Amino acid sequence: MPSSTMNKPFKLKIPSLIENVRIAESFIDQARDEFNFNDDIYGNIMIAVTESVNNAIIHGNRNEKEKNVHLELNVSDKEISFTVEDEGKGFDYDSLPDPTAPENLDKPGGRGIFLIKHLADEVEFSNEGKAITLRFYI
Repeated sequence: MPSSTMNKPFKLKIPSLIENVRIAESFIDQARDEFNFNDDIYGNIMIAVTESVNNAIIHGNRNEKEKNVHLELNVSDKEISFTVEDEGKGFDYDSLPDPTAPENLDKPGGRGIFLIKHLADEVEFSNEGKAITLRFYI
């Protein structure tokens, strides 16, 4: 009888073109079909992971198409995790401005990480801010 635990991660490399976010969307759809996660978690995963890929393309790799975004999926009996890593210089994830502060409410950007942290059950940055791991409990 096959185990529902995935033994090795599934990895994808995406060139840094904004239209390639749809590749990440297809990747998530395939994962949903394969691992049957429910609609509530699917919505959170879709928004949080595509936002992370978007950030990696725009902010991490600065839209340099010769740089890639690496997406990795790991599934266990308790959680689904996605790691998104860019080939940029990283950033100081501990000093992000609070998008809910009054002085930032009218700014057009700066809400992505805030949103990601509210959609995922756990968020962990690594590799000097070049990688983000999003965990969703199942």
